Amino acid sequence: MKLLHKKTDFLSGCVKRFMSAVIFSAMIRTFSAENFKRYCNLLSKRDEHLREIIREYGYPPMWTRKQGFETLILTILEQQVSLAAAFAAYKKLKERIGTVTPAKILAMSNEELRECYFTRQKQVYAKELATAFISRQLQWKKFTAMPDEDVRAQLISVKGIGHWTADVYLMHALQRTDLFPLGDIALVNSLKERKQLPAHISKEEMLQIAEPWKPYRTIAAMILWHAYIKKRNIKIEQ
Repeated sequence: MKLLHKKTDFLSGCVKRFMSAVIFSAMIRTFSAENFKRYCNLLSKRDEHLREIIREYGYPPMWTRKQGFETLILTILEQQVSLAAAFAAYKKLKERIGTVTPAKILAMSNEELRECYFTRQKQVYAKELATAFISRQLQWKKFTAMPDEDVRAQLISVKGIGHWTADVYLMHALQRTDLFPLGDIALVNSLKERKQLPAHISKEEMLQIAEPWKPYRTIAAMILWHAYIKKRNIKIEQ
């Protein structure tokens, strides 16, 4: 009987571990080249305005970035400025130091960072981020196995990283499917244009509009960005 109980306990434990793994993996949904257009098609069936964008401009690019420090530096540079201005600063930094690493950022003086178009505030943010990487405050290599909100909690613990920066990293570096960053002006403006929304609509109301797009709001955001960029003929440098 004891042996039977042990076998039963062992099997029960295996089932629990399996179910936990299934539930955990369901919490982490990502997009890739294999499923991106399928998700676009699914959204176009759910929403006539997203369907019109794809019909007018084609599928959006699958905007992704590599994981790690360099992408977070670029995203910090993109805070509250145009993509062109941010990329100019990033390009200047790369010309000066090559591969962007925490050690190289900490070795730079504020004057050197300023010459790469970092504002005083972003100089502080870049060095805070570099320190967080070196001290391992950010366990960034574990992010791929962490739920979105756990990744967000770690990121926003670093000075200079807010919810918009966390959203962008989750979307483009970790390729998570269900982010909708209403801190992004281009996204909000594109949503208002396509849905003909009032200028002063609340964030809560916009989130309600995006509710039917779950769990693929990242892809919906990319479709809306695509419309915004194409309408204005904006050139995106990679």
